[in-house]
This record gives sequence, C-alpha cells and structure tokens, in this order.
Amino acid sequence: MDDQSALQDQEMLVKALQRLLAKQERAPALFETHISWVLAGRVHAYKIKKAVRFDFLDFSTLEARHFYCQEEVRLNRRLAPALYLGVLPVSGSLAQPQLGGAGSALEYCVWMRSFAQDALWSTRIAQGALTAGEIDLLARKLALFHQQAARAPAASPWGSAAAIGKIADDNIALLAALARNCGAAGAVATMRAWQAGRLGALGPMFTQRKEQGFVRECHGDLHSGNILTIDGAVEVFDCIEFSDSLRWIDVMADLAFIRMDLRRQRCTALAARLLNGYLEAGGDYEGVPVLRYYETECALVRWKIALLRARQGGSGQQAEQLMAFAQAAARPGQGAIIALHGFAGSGKSTLAHQLVELLDAVQIRSDVERKRMHALAGAAPGAAPPGQGIYDARSSAATYARLRTLAGAVAAAGVPVLADATFLARSQRRLFEALAAELGVPFLLLDVHAREPTLRSRIEARARQGGDASDAGLAVLEHQLARHEPLDEHEAAHALRIDSEAALAPEALRRACLARLEAVRKRTRQQ
Repeated sequence: MDDQSALQDQEMLVKALQRLLAKQERAPALFETHISWVLAGRVHAYKIKKAVRFDFLDFSTLEARHFYCQEEVRLNRRLAPALYLGVLPVSGSLAQPQLGGAGSALEYCVWMRSFAQDALWSTRIAQGALTAGEIDLLARKLALFHQQAARAPAASPWGSAAAIGKIADDNIALLAALARNCGAAGAVATMRAWQAGRLGALGPMFTQRKEQGFVRECHGDLHSGNILTIDGAVEVFDCIEFSDSLRWIDVMADLAFIRMDLRRQRCTALAARLLNGYLEAGGDYEGVPVLRYYETECALVRWKIALLRARQGGSGQQAEQLMAFAQAAARPGQGAIIALHGFAGSGKSTLAHQLVELLDAVQIRSDVERKRMHALAGAAPGAAPPGQGIYDARSSAATYARLRTLAGAVAAAGVPVLADATFLARSQRRLFEALAAELGVPFLLLDVHAREPTLRSRIEARARQGGDASDAGLAVLEHQLARHEPLDEHEAAHALRIDSEAALAPEALRRACLARLEAVRKRTRQQ
C-alpha cells in the first residue's frame, strides 16, 4: 500500500473513531497537524500518527507508528506523567473500529488525559493570564528534569560543535532560499555572518559542555503551545520522539526555546524570571553564553517557519516581525556587575529578585552557591555559629571566588548580574570591581539599608516562616555589625543607596539603577 492510500484509510478510521467517541461521551474535537490527528474528548484524548515519510521522520509503516507511539509515552511521562496514560491498539474495521479491543491492530494511538485549550500557555499568554508563580514552577521542573535526563554518550554525534554547525548551516541555507524573493536577502546575509562568528567563538565551549555532560535527552520542542497549567500544576508535553538529533541537545538549547517564545510574545520580565529560577535551581550559570546563541537560533527557526507559511498564503507581516525579532536577538547585550551590599535582613535578596525582572538580569545568591559548593543545595537553614563551619574565613573566601567566576561568565555574555551577598568586607567589593574592569562592564554597588530594629524583626520573621536559603540569625547579624567595613569615598562613587523600608515604585527603581549604570559607563569611557 502506498503512502497516499494509507493516509486515506487513516482518514476514514479517524472519522469512524470520532463517531464512536461521540456516542460514548460527547463529540470530540479534532486537531490535525502535518504528522498526526488528535481526537480530544471531555476526559480522554487519542493521538494517531499519520502514515507519512519526510526527511526528518518515517511513520510510513504500522510497526514504525507503534514504536513511536511507545516512545512518545515513554519520553513524555518524564515531564507529564499524569497526561500520558499509555498506547492503545485500534482493532475492528475501518468503518467500525474498537479502541483497545481484541484482534489484529489496524492502528495504534497514544492515549492521553484530555485538557481544556485555555490551559495552554500559548492561550494564557495571549490572554495576559500567565503568572509569575507558573513561571517559578516551570523553572524548578525544568532544572530537575535536565539534571535527571540521560547524558549523551561521548561517542555520539549529538551536541558536538560539528553537529551544531551543520544544523546552523542547513537552517540558514533554507532561510536564504525562502527570503530570496521577499526583500530579506540582506538581513539573512547579516545573520549568516553573525552565525559564523558565534560558531567560531563558541566552538570550544560546545565541545566542553558535551564533555561535561550538558548534552542530554531533552524535550526538544519546548514552546508555549506545549506547556499547560492544570489543577495547579505545570505540565510539559509533546516532546520530540521521532528525531534523536532534535532531542539529544544541550540543556540550554532546550531552555532557549521557551525563553525565546516568551520574549517574542513580549513577556520579557517572565523570561528573565524563568532563567533566574532555572539557574538558581540547577546552577548552570556558565551555560548562559551558549543560551544566548541558542535563543537567536530559535528565533531564526521561527522566522523560517513564518516565511514558509507566507509562501503558502499566510501573512507576510508576521515574517517581517520575526525577521526583526531575530536580528534584535543577535545584538550583543550590555553586561554589568551589580553587587548588593548590606546586613542580614536588609532586604538585599528581595530587592535583587525584583531587579531580575526590571533589569532583565540574573541574581546569584551566596547563600545558595555556598551550600551548593558543600553539597547542601536545598538544605534547611543550619545552626553553625558565626564564622565557623561552612561560614569560616576559608569557606567564605571560596564562596566569593565562586560567585565571581559565575558572575563573570554571565556578564561576559551580555547579561547584567546581581551578586547577592553581604559584601561587608572591602576586599570582597574590590574583587568584583576588578572583575567589572576586566570585562569592560560597569560596576555598581547597591547599598541596601534598614534600621537595626527592622533588621532584627525581619530575621526573626524569616526564621519563623522557613523556606529561605539564608542561615543568618540574630547572632550572625551581631557578628556582621561588629565587623563591617563601611564604604569608602571611592566605593561611594559606584554606589546607589537604597532604603529598603521606603516604598519605591518598580519603575523608579529601574530608572535609578539604569541611570547610575550609564553614569558609570560614561565615567569609565572618559578615563
């Protein structure tokens, strides 16, 4: 049987299944893509793979469709176990099929729990309904998923510099062919030059990241149409089951797709929050340089798809918008080193968390990284006396050194860094000022203040509530007050004083930080 005859038989089968399901509960909705049909009823959904063969997949035989149905369930149960119920045979006849019945299988389908379309993040974003809490859930879920995912074997081609380069070359070649007759050839040429430059610069890092185990069996298609919120939980579904090369990728390439999608839909603050939460949960700050590359590559893919749709009669305006978005994504960002200085309870971490979204920045917390270094990530606050245990002089010096390394990787990639530590010693502050000078980025001290009674009450409240990475209690505060080295005249020139007890509107805070950073940039250029 040829592919066209098989597709015609499948269409007859799908219509018959639609009638069967309508008798059992209600008329199911039918969704169709170029590779599958999905029948979604009130409770359950059934996905049938089309008998098609393309360069990137082959579903042309019943055996292949059965295998990939099983793969789809296996792979997607990693992130959405409640959605994927199993694989069902379809028996009977084309006119009178049976789901899960006895007899020879005419077809196989993926059996899923159904969900309302307004649960999809693509819908929630369009409605302005997606919340920060949902972003936080996804950040932690992805970080854990990537940590547990299987690592690519060293001998495999996946995630190598050569493989990444070939994907980029193939993508830009098709983009150039599509853009030839729509006045975008110049833009494609610019992106081709950008791509060649970044591949050359990042090649050693691609190789290193594979050696370090960051190329894993990921999702591969992580956009807002494949994420939903249901019963208060965030689920990620419909991963790539049919292509090893699209699924075995750098974890940062996986994250890049949803980051790009959020930015494309003008959810920049949520994209920043997602990255910050993911990095804090997993610690892969040194992957930020390749993340920015992958985000731009994702934007190029979306531009290519928009050009394909325009050729098929779709809107050319969307292609133009995505061209502009891809070009903007490729522009270098402006890194900065922002150190938060203040006592325990001053509100540094709260302020830094707010600035993540306001400045499109990354927060690196000493409280979190110190425990990660000692294999205590996620541990409850400890009770070590001030200056002892993991807080002794040696451990503290190692923590600030690690913080400096991570901050350098992020800022060098063009992303502002919020170094969230007390910075009570002048030597600690000088360490980060020197880093900024090395990278040629501005250095800003956020001098965060609160009255001593407020510091004490906040520390006591935090201890009662729990759930925070900080171990600082009242004894630690006393230790800090006794040993603090105030900012000198030189440091005050790089500082912005913030009273955390005063109400400061977010936009005013953002403008104040940006203005001070720009002043530092100008002063640095004049020196």
